Amino acid sequence: MKSKRLDLSGVCSFLSEHDNYLILTHGMPDGDTLGSAYALCSGLIKLGKKAKVVCPDPIPAHYGYFTNAVSFPEFSEETVISADVADIKLLGALAEKYEGKIELAIDHHVSHRDFAKNLFLDGTAAACAECVYDILNTMHIAIDEIMVQAIYTGISTDTGCFKFSNTTPKTHVIAAELMASGIDFSEINRVMFDTKSKSRMEIEKMALGSVELLYRDRCALMAVTSKMLRESGCTDADLDGITAIPRSIEGVQIGVTMRQKAPKVWKISMRSYPPFDVAAICAKMNGGGHKYAAGCEIVGTKRQAREEILKHVRKALED
Repeated sequence: MKSKRLDLSGVCSFLSEHDNYLILTHGMPDGDTLGSAYALCSGLIKLGKKAKVVCPDPIPAHYGYFTNAVSFPEFSEETVISADVADIKLLGALAEKYEGKIELAIDHHVSHRDFAKNLFLDGTAAACAECVYDILNTMHIAIDEIMVQAIYTGISTDTGCFKFSNTTPKTHVIAAELMASGIDFSEINRVMFDTKSKSRMEIEKMALGSVELLYRDRCALMAVTSKMLRESGCTDADLDGITAIPRSIEGVQIGVTMRQKAPKVWKISMRSYPPFDVAAICAKMNGGGHKYAAGCEIVGTKRQAREEILKHVRKALED
């Protein structure tokens, strides 16, 4: 499906003209998809619309400070939209149900693969939450505390607390405006970046033991197996940010994390430093994402998945 591109004025008109919204997030939800969806949902409700958020997977408890604060009215969905979803496959268990039924996708991934009838895409935005902030302001919707918390969470998590190279001057301007509203941004950052569960600490120990340094230590590969998840008692929420570990090793330019989702299904996450474009690497394995943060899925044994990934990483490093 080829999506019709909407500009900021066009997406605001679309949202004004429709009603009874179901807003989809991607599976294994992070701060940006949840922050974008809940802020947009709250804004639409404030505008007098009916809206609710649906996530393919359980929402991690540590996002409860804004997700639990939004009440959804009872209604029959008419307009299905998505927030921060770059590919229909990322809807997980909901992909088949909503394929061909999504009216609007709001996204910031330049690797976005069309699946909705309409698309608002800002590839310059550090986070989808920046797009939602622009939409709410353009529609003259007063941004309340819950929306501020949701948008700030989306921006801070997708920029690694403003450390990643996707952070722009506009990102800081928006963050400053959100901070000026009086939210406890330091508490949000503490919860998002400085707090780990005991099970997270346990799986980090296990995962670190799997790290391989390859190609003159320019690539680090780490594996998180189903056995590790069982033994540590980890949930999906505990794995937030674990993909940053391989790239954090001195001298590493491409970090790879293999996470086992099923006996022969591996979710691959890649992080890199310039000039290595991991979105281009992942695209060769039917994945995508951002230039320096991307992912894909590989079906096969651990050995097969490892060999497939490293074949493309090696070529990128050699080129």
